[in-house]
Amino acid sequence: MDRKTRQLPAQGRRTVNLFSHFVGGAAIQHTGDVILKVKESYIIALSIIGILLVLFALKTALDLQPTPVALLFGDSEVRKPQLVDRIGNPLSISYQNRWSVQTVALHEVPALLQSAFIESEDRRFLSHSGVDWRARVHALAQNLRVMKGVRGASTITEQVVRMLHPRPRTVWSRWLEGIEAARIEKRFSKSEILEFYLNQVPYGHQRRGVVEAARFYFDRDPATLNVKESLALAVLVRAPSSLDLKQRRGSLDKRLSKLAAHMRDRDLLSEAQYRAALSEGFEFAHSKRVIEAPQFVHYVFDSTGAEVLNSSGRVTTSLDGRVQQKVRQILWNRLQALRSSDVGDGAALVVDNRTGEVLAWVSESISAGESQGWVDAVTVRRQPGSTLKPFLYALAMEMGWTAATLIEDSPLSEAAGSGLHSFHNYSRTYYGPLRLRVALGNSLNTPAIRTIQFTGTQRFLQWLRSLGISGLNKSADFYGHGLALGDGEVSLFELVQAYSALARHGAFRPLCALCERRLPSDEIRPVIGSTTAAIIADILSDPQARRLEFGEGHLLRFPVQTAVKTGTSSDHRDCWAVGFTERYTAGVWMGNLDRRPTRGVTGAIGPALVLRAIFAELNRDAETGPFSACSGLQSVSICAVSGMLAGPDCPRMDEKFEPGKVPVEVCSLHSSLTACNDVGPESVPAHPASGSRHPGSGIQLLQPTPGLQIAMDPRIPAELQAFAFKISKNIKPERVQWVLNGKLAGETGKDEHQFLWPLSRGEYIVQARVWRGGQTEPVETSQTAFMVK
Repeated sequence: MDRKTRQLPAQGRRTVNLFSHFVGGAAIQHTGDVILKVKESYIIALSIIGILLVLFALKTALDLQPTPVALLFGDSEVRKPQLVDRIGNPLSISYQNRWSVQTVALHEVPALLQSAFIESEDRRFLSHSGVDWRARVHALAQNLRVMKGVRGASTITEQVVRMLHPRPRTVWSRWLEGIEAARIEKRFSKSEILEFYLNQVPYGHQRRGVVEAARFYFDRDPATLNVKESLALAVLVRAPSSLDLKQRRGSLDKRLSKLAAHMRDRDLLSEAQYRAALSEGFEFAHSKRVIEAPQFVHYVFDSTGAEVLNSSGRVTTSLDGRVQQKVRQILWNRLQALRSSDVGDGAALVVDNRTGEVLAWVSESISAGESQGWVDAVTVRRQPGSTLKPFLYALAMEMGWTAATLIEDSPLSEAAGSGLHSFHNYSRTYYGPLRLRVALGNSLNTPAIRTIQFTGTQRFLQWLRSLGISGLNKSADFYGHGLALGDGEVSLFELVQAYSALARHGAFRPLCALCERRLPSDEIRPVIGSTTAAIIADILSDPQARRLEFGEGHLLRFPVQTAVKTGTSSDHRDCWAVGFTERYTAGVWMGNLDRRPTRGVTGAIGPALVLRAIFAELNRDAETGPFSACSGLQSVSICAVSGMLAGPDCPRMDEKFEPGKVPVEVCSLHSSLTACNDVGPESVPAHPASGSRHPGSGIQLLQPTPGLQIAMDPRIPAELQAFAFKISKNIKPERVQWVLNGKLAGETGKDEHQFLWPLSRGEYIVQARVWRGGQTEPVETSQTAFMVK
């Protein structure tokens, strides 16, 4: 293209120039806008950073805790008092405290022990100002190298801050701890900081400070430790929960050897001391000066007021350290022996009857983890089995019965809603009419049910509550007659408290955990009559009264007169033994806190041996003797079979009565023409307590009960299903006709008390016609309606 063709007209050149001017101006304007926007963003960013810094500073200022005025234990407002036993031995509460109360001045701590802690925990403690930045950087690099936290770099001062102001282990906490550590370094000397640290550094087993640790691990004071033991105290604070002198000695020895080598290289150990650290030995020696009673300690703080919680110094409790340790060992040994029977937990409680003071409070677990081991089996409520029966019979005696009252022991069923519940004795053996003494001594079930039918469930429930058993907080209808056999749940604490009232001649007194606590007069009150309590105690301490079910009862026959009662709940989940002498009451529970059943362990198999051993210890040094005589009782010779005044040919025994309750009739069962051995339970005259009527006044239909609903089992052929009609066993029938809906359903012969009726669906009315010897006309029972579905 030639030059002419490239030239534009003037008007075109003006257009191009205007366009260039416009584009250039826009570019300049755009650049200016960008710069302005950058400046604005920069200002906003600086503002945000400034705000964040202000917020960071404000957050820091708000989260920082004030520097203490003094590093003294007494200045702490959160301190709990130290609990001691009745002679001043410390209880384990000092190990629940935030601070240790067993402290020592720095100049009394051996120099070797001080050096070991500094070398192990904070090598540059004497030169830094609260934070060892060099150690922090080194720890950070090491943690990044392995991509996990394997090392910390807290100085002794920062650990003191952590003791003073506990926080979650976070990066923010580390920031705050560094600032607070620098403040503490400005206010206190290195000696003051180290002294506080050595007295409060946490160890395993909830101990604090070198004094508690030395006494716990070696049963000695820090000044008496050898080289290896001193270094061990310094090493153990690193990982007290994972290092154990009994279980993991290898790991501990490895760390100890490494510390000894470092200290030798820095001339903190001589060559002789270094060799001693490697060669000397140590043995775990639990301190006998410290009484292990953690659950008791929790109970004291939970049950006492703010006056005790906020007090300073020591609080003397009722606990007897010697008894506590003995009972703890006895229970532990028995739990170990029953491990194969799947018994994992146990508890024992011992009290002084005169004062109501708790002498021993033990809760042990050999199967639970550490957290479950803190569950207090003394206060956990479980089914008490037969241990409530003494209080039931005491109530019946208060209502007019005596120890000679006859109670029917035979199979018993009663309506349960629209169903039927059968009661039976543990041995499935029945003995016919028995005296109350024998029924209670052998812990028979059907007489107990007949007794609560006499007293009424509501009245018995109120009776138990008046004895301090507050855990039974449901209605009487909820428990029913089964309350006599242990339906419902009570704690060992409540049970021992109630039994101590029996031992105290019927006077209820709340158990107390503090020495010389003066109770208001209305808290000590008579609940059981003194004569009734004396008779119940006599029955429970009478080996002859329990021989039907327990044989000669050598296990429950104690050298010193002791009232003993055992109990076992359904499925052998809970087994109990409770007893008292004139001076002491003790109770033992065994089972599993997770409510697993044991493998057939009963109160007589498990806890009874523990109870026997406990009383052997209690009676070893104390003045012991039989129960004090009750002036309100008189001894009368009665017939051992009928409970009436003994005739010339009766098997005799002496029974205790209140003056107004002595029998007035002489027994007519025995004569010179009748040998005692030929007299059976059927020959005993019926008694109002037996639940039956006198001869000729009518016969009771025991089964079915009115309104009973029977469900046939679809898995069993109908022709194989049957139901037993039953009449009371206190008679000797010649024959019985069983009438169903007005028609004869069957007939049974002499001395037969039941008829097996083939089940058939429908609604029925049943009645029994009973012929007795010498009678021409039958005696008819009342008609009973029932249904088969």
